[in-house]
Amino acid sequence: MCLGIPMQVTAIDGFLARCHAKGVERDVSLFMIQDQDIQVGDFVMVHVGYALQKMTEQEARSAWEVYDELLAVEVPGRA
Repeated sequence: MCLGIPMQVTAIDGFLARCHAKGVERDVSLFMIQDQDIQVGDFVMVHVGYALQKMTEQEARSAWEVYDELLAVEVPGRA
């Protein structure tokens, strides 16, 4: 299963963006979405170090809510 994580862009240097989400910071390549106008403050969907698409803040928050719910579920038989 592949999972994309919404992150907010905090700095941009060419095709490299510094992004953060929920206390985690990462360097993310913007190469795959170079045709989109990405600015500091924008939200992007990140998978294995690459931004795949620009998204709205509401889309990012909705995804984080779903991920938080999934992480809160207790799986029987798992310690």
